[in-house]
Amino acid sequence: MGCSGCGTTPGGCKSKGRCSSGGCSKMHVYDWLSDIAISPYDDFNIFEVSFKDGARKGFFINEENLDIYTGDQVVVEASMGYDIGTISLGGELVKIQMKKRKVKETDEFAKILRIANEKELALVEEARSREKETMLKARIMARSLGLDMKLGDVEFQADCKKATFYYTATHRVDFRELIKELAKEFKVKIEMRQIGARQEAARVGGIGSCGRELCCSTWMNTFKSVNTSAARYQNLSINQTKLSGQCGRLKCCLNFELDTYLDALKDFPEKADFLETEAGTAKLMKTDILKGLMFYAYPKQGIFYPIPIAKVKDILKMNQEGKKPADLLEMADVQEKEESIEFVDVVGQVSLKSLEKTEKRTKKKKQSGNNAPQNREVAQNKSNDNASPSSEKTDNPSTGNPQKKNFKKWKNNGQNKNKTGE
Repeated sequence: MGCSGCGTTPGGCKSKGRCSSGGCSKMHVYDWLSDIAISPYDDFNIFEVSFKDGARKGFFINEENLDIYTGDQVVVEASMGYDIGTISLGGELVKIQMKKRKVKETDEFAKILRIANEKELALVEEARSREKETMLKARIMARSLGLDMKLGDVEFQADCKKATFYYTATHRVDFRELIKELAKEFKVKIEMRQIGARQEAARVGGIGSCGRELCCSTWMNTFKSVNTSAARYQNLSINQTKLSGQCGRLKCCLNFELDTYLDALKDFPEKADFLETEAGTAKLMKTDILKGLMFYAYPKQGIFYPIPIAKVKDILKMNQEGKKPADLLEMADVQEKEESIEFVDVVGQVSLKSLEKTEKRTKKKKQSGNNAPQNREVAQNKSNDNASPSSEKTDNPSTGNPQKKNFKKWKNNGQNKNKTGE
């Protein structure tokens, strides 16, 4: 995604080419209540303001009753001086966001001072232009001091009086000397803030394996722990390269559909690994959770029988009573086409390419084995008809066929023996 897609957004590009995550939808929130008429007496004077294209957000109160809307750039109070951000959310949706972040309406909030003018917006552009060079110099300083830390991002305040450095580290880091060096170099107040790997990926942004912008850098505000059990419940192969995101941790999207799978798994019977039938004992090979199918197969057969959950429960009851069905074919959920039953191999461990390669190898071996006696007979007939002492001497040993040469030597030896015997 680039700024070419900004024509679809109202008002055009808000970032003016500073799309840090590859697009203009970073931390964007769709106001789905904008078309609903709300009573003017229920106006909520707390707004959500985002900074640095959505890398950081905060709640600010509009005590001056300014006529501001979503997308306006405003000047807000900061710890020292002021900062400039964009209103990302307003109205009733702010209450929902505050509830998610466990922020109460009775808490103290910084004020929204005024709408930013052109001169103040130019200061923001100047502050953003200094961040990349500042981060590179800070990394060199941290490496020279031997600090085991990684500086992921730098954010300057709009008035250029304060700079916040975001870093990740596995252990506690003593960065007092680094703060002194940074303060001397950049002549601003320095704040060091440690973040996790997921927060770092959210600030840097990027494109995920799905082809879309990272969820953590677009709409996610909180990060829940992700375990490998989430992948097991969804029948996903435990492959670290496929399950890990750009932060190096398990993907957050593994939790998105986990509740749906857990609800569906409640209907599946327990201790259903084997089913006893008159044809033999069938083993459970795979379960399709969303379709409600359990695939069984006999030990010496490569056919998978998809059986619904209800029928599996019936077979288990029959086995408990000492009864056995005739065959799984009667219980399977199959599709009949031209009076033939087709079963699908759903193991997923053997690919079609590998099967095609093995088939080609077996065909080549069979063809070579069948053609070998014929080739020998043809060569023997040709050698009997056309072989002569002069022709044998003119053969080039470097380019000839070794099997043909051995055959000629064997033939010559036999002819010489016949001559001496005569």
